[in-house]
Amino acid sequence: MSGGPAPESVLVYVGLDLVGDGLMKLPFVRALRNACPGARIVWLAGKGRSTYAGVLAPLVEGLIDTVVEEAGVGLGWDELRRPALAGTPLAGQRFDLVLDTQRRVKTTLLLRRIPHREFVSGAAGYWLSDRRPPRGHRRPPAMIRQMLDLLEAATGRPAVPTVTRVADPESAALADRLLAGRDRLVGFAPGAGGRQKCWPLDRYVELARRVAARGRTPVFLLGPDEADWAARIRDALPDAVLPLQDPAAGALAGSPLLTIAVAAHLDAAVANDSGGGHMLAAADIPLLSLFGPTPPAKFAPFVSRGAVVRAQDFGGGGMDAIPVDAVDAALETLLAAARHGHR
Repeated sequence: MSGGPAPESVLVYVGLDLVGDGLMKLPFVRALRNACPGARIVWLAGKGRSTYAGVLAPLVEGLIDTVVEEAGVGLGWDELRRPALAGTPLAGQRFDLVLDTQRRVKTTLLLRRIPHREFVSGAAGYWLSDRRPPRGHRRPPAMIRQMLDLLEAATGRPAVPTVTRVADPESAALADRLLAGRDRLVGFAPGAGGRQKCWPLDRYVELARRVAARGRTPVFLLGPDEADWAARIRDALPDAVLPLQDPAAGALAGSPLLTIAVAAHLDAAVANDSGGGHMLAAADIPLLSLFGPTPPAKFAPFVSRGAVVRAQDFGGGGMDAIPVDAVDAALETLLAAARHGHR
């Protein structure tokens, strides 16, 4: 770390991590391990559970050493009556670096009691932090960029979220079987948590038809809420692959780990603002994200090479304002860049 010895122990405080949170935070976890390669990294979920101790645990293997869930830390002033971290497996421990990823001042004041050499927090404009970003820093809208800025303030160096494609071996092997014998794959994730965030399915089908005409294989990734679209897609695109609807996917069909493992085989993909988009981003493939009612500056997935197409650029706020030609052109640009080694 700039200005001092590299930390041998790092504690990262979060409130809790649902699956979507965990997917979005992966670049931070990767960048943290790159910045502190020899440190013991502890992930402390003070107010709930963490998916890093659950379904996404394989993705942080070797990146996070210990995950402590439901720690009851940072909840209320009654914690002042007992030592910091009392009642948790971390009781009595001291950390070289504590990274507070939340911004509630009350919680930050409680967390500063954790024995530390340096404490870094963005709460109150870094007022309670031992280290701060350069003068003139403005908080970015994207949560993951805020977390990377926090790490950069702590280390004094750019955060580098180099991809480490750790995968669940079972999911990876299954993805290999589901896609066996196929190459030049392009992914499509047409679903989203709200249908207002979905580009019309018929346009995804038309885009996939164009991709297939250029010698590539469309791969549709449908979640449980989009399973009724499978028949329409198969009728329109007989050669398309729907790996999550394949009976061979079995119990893993609904697992984000299988979607991420499938994504690792793709040359590029197109997705709405959705959990599926963040699963594709976890494989760090070239990703084209389609946005309408939600702001990409805040919600766009973090990838090494990506692009965004916005409905507003075509005179509307709804997803149906986005024309197929524009998405097709942006996708071909991503694929061309990948072919020339610029992923």
